[in-house]
Amino acid sequence: MKKISLDVFFILIGAFIFALAINLFVIPNELGEGGVTGITIILFYLFEWSPGLLSLIINAFLLIVGYKYLSKMTTVYTIIAVAFNSLFLHLTESWTISSDELVINAIFGGVFAGAGIGIIIRVGGTTAGTTILARITNKYLGWSLSYGLLFFDLIVAFSSYFIIGAEGLMLTILMLYIGTKTMEFIIEGLNPKKAITIISKEADQIAKQVTELMDRGVTVFSGHGYYTKASKDILYIVISKQEVLKLKRIVQSTDSNAFIAIHDVRDVFGEGFLDISKS
Repeated sequence: MKKISLDVFFILIGAFIFALAINLFVIPNELGEGGVTGITIILFYLFEWSPGLLSLIINAFLLIVGYKYLSKMTTVYTIIAVAFNSLFLHLTESWTISSDELVINAIFGGVFAGAGIGIIIRVGGTTAGTTILARITNKYLGWSLSYGLLFFDLIVAFSSYFIIGAEGLMLTILMLYIGTKTMEFIIEGLNPKKAITIISKEADQIAKQVTELMDRGVTVFSGHGYYTKASKDILYIVISKQEVLKLKRIVQSTDSNAFIAIHDVRDVFGEGFLDISKS
């Protein structure tokens, strides 16, 4: 219960920060946005319809259509996020900030929007909208979630060109990029990890050096080459971003013909990393 209460608190914080991004930086400078929020902003520019009310209506419809693509807890958190995001958009619509620098406003708009959405996603919620559409395309078309989100956000952002003009669109794209990076930072944290897969004839020597010199655990899988049928040991290691260069040097000095694949990983739990009981 304590965790749920804390999650809801952070969802409210995220919704409030996102509303500030829209009402302090986006609308006053006639910028666009992606997703449902971008649609509500376009309609506000055209007809002065309330973004808060429209956001609630459109997201409620999308939730009815796509709730089955979300888990029960995610659905509850999403309803809370949508409701309070719409409320905060309404309550802060008259707030202003004294700044006429379009680029600065676009930068801070991206930071605030990315931080707000990132906080909501970090605790397990979503902001509905294009997230649900992305899940639908993932199920029926096989698109990745990130590709689906980007696809729908860009459609909305480029549609705003006819209202905000070329300069406004370019600043909007800059803002969306900054927002994406801020969101990734909030979700992944200060120290994203790397998962390394190594295939080498000297797997045992590499594993020994990683254990002794880097004090990292190594998991060994047994495999074989499809063409040669020769058996191979496959090493799997999770390290920090800062340790990648050191590992590359160990592999290069031991077997310059080794195969290395480096993957980004977000959440790593276990000995030497985060305690899953505290996450």
